[in-house]
Amino acid sequence: MKHEVPIWEKANLTIEEAAAYFGIGMNKLRELTEDEQCKFVLFVGTKRLIKRRLFEQYLEQAYSI
Repeated sequence: MKHEVPIWEKANLTIEEAAAYFGIGMNKLRELTEDEQCKFVLFVGTKRLIKRRLFEQYLEQAYSI
């Protein structure tokens, strides 16, 4: 039996999950995470994950993206 964790409880989100959760386009999320200094991205091989809490903090401080 597979247990699904609610998206708001996940520590890391896929690009698709983050786009749905935050209402930001997948292309914009990919663009934001291209920077090597990006603190809210985690690469697992070639898979790109968004660190949910750090991205929430980033959005709280951002004027525009």
